[in-house]
Amino acid sequence: MTGPLVPFREFVLKVHSRCDLACDHCYVYEHADQSWLTRPKTISDEAISWTARRLAEHATTHALPSVTVILHGGEPLLAGPARLRRVCEELGSALHGIAELDLRIHTNGVQLSPRYLDLFDEFHVRVGISLDGDRAANDRHRRFANGRSSHPMVMRAVELLREERYRHLDLGLLCTVDIHNDPVAVHDALAALEPPLVDFLLPHATWDDPPPRPDGSPTAYADWLLTVFDRWTEQGRPMPVRMFASVLSSLSGGPSLTESLGLAPTDLVVIETDGKLEQVDSLKSAYEGAAATGFDVFRNTFDEVAAHPGVRARQLGLAGVSETCRRCPVVRSCGGGLYTHRYRSDNGPESPSGGGFDNPSVYCADLAALIRGIEERTAAAIESPAVRSPDELLAAQLDLTRTLLAALHDTLDGRGGALWDDAWRLAATVEADTAGADALDAVLAHPYTRTWLVDALEDAEAGRGPTGPAAERLAATVAAAAVRAGLDDLPVPVAYRDAGLHLPTLGTVLIGGPEERGAAVVRAVGGGFVVRQEAAPGTELRIAPDEPEGPHWLPVHVLRRAPAPVLLLDDLDPFRDWFDAPATDRLEAEEADAWADGVAEAWSLLADAVPGQAAEAARTLTTLTPLFAGEAEPGRHGLGALGVGPVVGAKELAFCLLSGFRRAKLRALAEVTDLYALDGTWEHRTPWGSEPVTFSRLLAVTFERAGLGLYDPHYLTGVPEALDMIENAAEVTVDGKQLIAAVRKEIAVRS
Repeated sequence: MTGPLVPFREFVLKVHSRCDLACDHCYVYEHADQSWLTRPKTISDEAISWTARRLAEHATTHALPSVTVILHGGEPLLAGPARLRRVCEELGSALHGIAELDLRIHTNGVQLSPRYLDLFDEFHVRVGISLDGDRAANDRHRRFANGRSSHPMVMRAVELLREERYRHLDLGLLCTVDIHNDPVAVHDALAALEPPLVDFLLPHATWDDPPPRPDGSPTAYADWLLTVFDRWTEQGRPMPVRMFASVLSSLSGGPSLTESLGLAPTDLVVIETDGKLEQVDSLKSAYEGAAATGFDVFRNTFDEVAAHPGVRARQLGLAGVSETCRRCPVVRSCGGGLYTHRYRSDNGPESPSGGGFDNPSVYCADLAALIRGIEERTAAAIESPAVRSPDELLAAQLDLTRTLLAALHDTLDGRGGALWDDAWRLAATVEADTAGADALDAVLAHPYTRTWLVDALEDAEAGRGPTGPAAERLAATVAAAAVRAGLDDLPVPVAYRDAGLHLPTLGTVLIGGPEERGAAVVRAVGGGFVVRQEAAPGTELRIAPDEPEGPHWLPVHVLRRAPAPVLLLDDLDPFRDWFDAPATDRLEAEEADAWADGVAEAWSLLADAVPGQAAEAARTLTTLTPLFAGEAEPGRHGLGALGVGPVVGAKELAFCLLSGFRRAKLRALAEVTDLYALDGTWEHRTPWGSEPVTFSRLLAVTFERAGLGLYDPHYLTGVPEALDMIENAAEVTVDGKQLIAAVRKEIAVRS
């Protein structure tokens, strides 16, 4: 087993090994492992003390901020209030000052009463109750030994937990699926109780002891769950459902939210009533001793259990599932299913690797059908509009920039200095004006705003305040917005350095000598603005933004040649130098005119060859930055900028602009939505090369070649095959598939 040891964060503590119900689907009493017969009924004082000691030891060793302890059984309430108090006190005392203790209890609810809930309130123990639905569903399995119904007593427990004084302790309901039960009736019965969470559990089964399938359907459990999903959706999703939330999360590129799905490593260990340390106890469904480790709390640390081969096998992510699963497109969502459900004692047609757990889940077909069914039902609702619409992408990018700015302000927490505080206050004043809000958006949308924010946020998160140009950029941004909006009555304090005050999107005011720095005030006036130095309050520089270059003003070059869109040729912004090749210095006016002519000629070629992409680029690109070398490339941050090196000829420039735009668009999409997940976990061979590449590389090359192929058809060679590979890859998300569908429509024009 390779990879770092994964510390435990969840501990199942068996406080009582017997139960007051005789549920015929219980893995503890009714399945292969019958070790409960040899265990003490109630956990001993010694086992409690050693468990507390080992918890503190483990939390200290791994600097865990919190640990979760689930009091379990059998039926844990049979341990009685006094024993449960002892457990809570010892665990809390041992972890005090080391880690936060998250205490929970899972119960059938039969014994639950105010005396227990008052105890749980004292120690902040949250309560989960097992309930399989309405009375008919619950009584199918959850009965007393004499056959008597447990439903009325469980309902009393649920209603007690719903009382205002105990509602904060409610952890939710656990429901074991039985396909004989009416799925709609089960959903409605659970939803009527307004639980904070419902956890649907597939009944424990293995290839040796498969789940019942009365009609022989390989997807009977998926069909049942999808009926629940449809009802849940129809009713407006009245409560969170962990299984559905996990699938929806993974489809969008997020993590799984339950041990039974996804590739996250296990971080759970079980402490039995006799102090034995075991793996997850659902393994008792596989065979006698399947959960055993040979360790106990008296002699062994939790690190020793974490290093056990059986535990390690469930910490390997993709490497821990069968070869069949590794090749499956839905493995990122299902994770091969619950480890227990993969067990098979011998070889068989569904077990090409042999016996043991190196097999797909016995619920394999169900899990695939469930995941695909949820995706089909929800794809349109969970797709990001940024993938469909260039305008939505621009809006999402601006929203991201504003979010980063707010995060920077919060992280600085007063450490930005007086200039920052004044600028933050004045930004609110600018935004309160309609024209000012539009102007502020325009400046924030300038690509190099993002470069500044990312750098400054990294410094702030490292405990450093902004320095130099980064500290002064917000004030310059607000000043530029006030000037663009013509807010004559709003003087904005700014700072300048190296004799220059750069107002993003406008230009650079030249003040004083080469190395001069100081403070000034910018105020809009009469379609332009004035700059007043604090050191020379009687003198003002009056600037008209559209006036030509002069001794005190370097305007940002603006390219205005049809059919190209209006573009900034920014050779001034202090944050522009974030390309692979270095940015040039200030261009002469004749050089800027040559750029305008070249871009217009290149754009004419693009408008003829790829009118759709040319139109989209015209709405998206705002800024070109001349580079000393290299082809067109997107900047590291922000949408709208391309760095362009020396290019000979309109045809070459058109090709470079199109290539750079495709790369910039893909990068911008990846910043606002997840197109894939677990990049680098699998390797792919492209139709164009023999070396395996990551998914991100496959997607990037395919997306760029598809766009270029509309301009030069030979680039389309291999693109359809690559799109098939991407669409069937495990890494691709709902938004990734949406993007691929859009690319297919693009290239269909050439087909």
